[in-house]
Amino acid sequence: MDTSGNSQEVMGPPVEGVAGGGTSYGWSDAGSHLPNVMKGDIDPLEVPSSEILNVWCMPSTSNVGSQEMPRHLEPVNLLAARNERESVQVALRPKVTWGGCGIAGTVQVQGNNLISASGDRLVIGQSLKIRRVASILGVPDALVPLDLPCSQINLFPGETTALWVSIDVSSDQPPGIYEGQLYITAVKADAPSRAPCMGKAEKHQLFRELRDCLELMEPVDQNSMDEVVDRVKSATSNLRRALLSPSFSECLSDNGAVDSMDEDAISNRSICVKLSLTVWDFVLPATPSLPAVIGISDTVIEDRFGVEHGSNEWFEALDQHFKWLLQYKISPYFCRWGDGMRVLTYTCPWPADHPKADEYYSDPRLAAYAVPIRPVVSCVDAGPNFLQKEIDILKAKDHWKKAYFYLWDEPLQVEHFTSIRKMASEIYNFASDARVLTTYYCGPGDAPLAPTSFEAFLKVPKYLRPHTQIYCTSEWVLGNREDLVKDIVAELEKDEEWWTYVCMGPSDPHPNWHLGMRGTQHRAVMWRIWKEGGTGFLYWGANCYEKASVPSAEVRFRRGLPPGDGVLYYPGEVFSSSKEPVASLRLERLLSGLQDIEYLRLYASRYGRDESISLLERTGVYVAPERYTYEHVPVDMMRGEIYNKCRSL
Repeated sequence: MDTSGNSQEVMGPPVEGVAGGGTSYGWSDAGSHLPNVMKGDIDPLEVPSSEILNVWCMPSTSNVGSQEMPRHLEPVNLLAARNERESVQVALRPKVTWGGCGIAGTVQVQGNNLISASGDRLVIGQSLKIRRVASILGVPDALVPLDLPCSQINLFPGETTALWVSIDVSSDQPPGIYEGQLYITAVKADAPSRAPCMGKAEKHQLFRELRDCLELMEPVDQNSMDEVVDRVKSATSNLRRALLSPSFSECLSDNGAVDSMDEDAISNRSICVKLSLTVWDFVLPATPSLPAVIGISDTVIEDRFGVEHGSNEWFEALDQHFKWLLQYKISPYFCRWGDGMRVLTYTCPWPADHPKADEYYSDPRLAAYAVPIRPVVSCVDAGPNFLQKEIDILKAKDHWKKAYFYLWDEPLQVEHFTSIRKMASEIYNFASDARVLTTYYCGPGDAPLAPTSFEAFLKVPKYLRPHTQIYCTSEWVLGNREDLVKDIVAELEKDEEWWTYVCMGPSDPHPNWHLGMRGTQHRAVMWRIWKEGGTGFLYWGANCYEKASVPSAEVRFRRGLPPGDGVLYYPGEVFSSSKEPVASLRLERLLSGLQDIEYLRLYASRYGRDESISLLERTGVYVAPERYTYEHVPVDMMRGEIYNKCRSL
């Protein structure tokens, strides 16, 4: 992104967000310079939108709060590989009020396709999507989809609203420079838009009516003249009803002619945001290089959506969440908590011999999958040999190398470690090459393994061996002592893996995904993994909010946890009639971090891993847990250098 216009015109002190590190909450308009306030009623159809509305662009790592102050509007220049998503934010703030009923006014958001010089396209509504940034606990976080190519939103006096613009580049998209525009236009709230802004229901209704016309007219060759006449009459009636619908009201005048000046009038009054995206030859791998396994609570889905465990509706709900989350290059697993911290984890709700299971496990977007140690759904034909049958089927598949067993979360006592060993032994009876994952941040508290807590933590692999192959440790344990990583890795043997996780800790200023942390702080979770050399990552929950019994209920974070901990997306019904989940800013930044790892991996393949770490540090992107960029410019510098050095090789 071109960030040359991101210097603030109005300086204000940053105020900490909910979890610390927020960058724009609590700023006031004091000292800001605004044009002379217009007097009297304002007709947005007669006034250029630039005179009543501020529009500017912000990078995806910015937390654009309601009191964010305007900057100059600059063209947006983005860089993306193929099979990558790149995002930018468009901020809007009213200068005056032209609406009523407590709003400053209504704006219309329109976009067009991004087109390259050779005529290739990134289609709006498909590759290019726009979402409104909604606040959670006063912090910008939820990304609510807008209808495209045109939609309307309300602005409020003295408040900044942000739009999140995402561009998805497919693996087969031709390289080149793609250009397009977004048009922001102030409109009357009580008047129809001068451009068609149809909702999904209206679009479907119009589609059905036009399709019916086609079906009436196509099979006429073998019909009698009377039948043809009847069909023409019916088709004419359907077409007339469609043309007289509100969707086309702006196209009709008293004499039925189209006002050819409307489009020019809109263009002349609008604020134009110019978008340019450079797509380069590098293709991000279909299977992510770093397994990032993220938990989804099946009980939360059951409670909120009123689906019975094991019912057809239950399978459909889990299937929807699994497929939706795959777009974020993570490997989802479902979880159900038992006694203590025992946990049943599974990636696929169907048993291994079900056709859907191979569809799940073979999906190239899945980097790792959790195998259940017992039936997910109680059924009479599971039998006592469920685990053996499940493993025998899976280990005969090519995807078996992606399998792992996650049995217990953060064991604290000897009894917990003993349970892990017992369950793991049962697994090894059927597959000696199975991988068991254990998360931990300490050794057993009732039988110290060493004089100090950190030394006891280091001895956990020796205590669990050979009943664990993936040792997944909390980043909280390290604090700001990055040098301790070598002590952890030194305890591991050949073929054992070191993964990490974040949850309640570490806290600000360390990288994590708590609500209100800086955008770069969210993205730095993955930068940290790359520098420390972890080979995988786990996050305990993406939907672990408080219990609710209806889909549209307000989302409440769990008591005792930092706001945002365990919640990376929201139910769509909270914001609209849509049943599609709503992503958080933090989930989008998780995706960006995983994409950064692919860039760094490419760079390391050409120049070595040490050079890739040097690049992270030299550009100022990430040096240590308390030393990483607060600004977006270094991120673009790092990505740009990788692009320039690797594209010509």
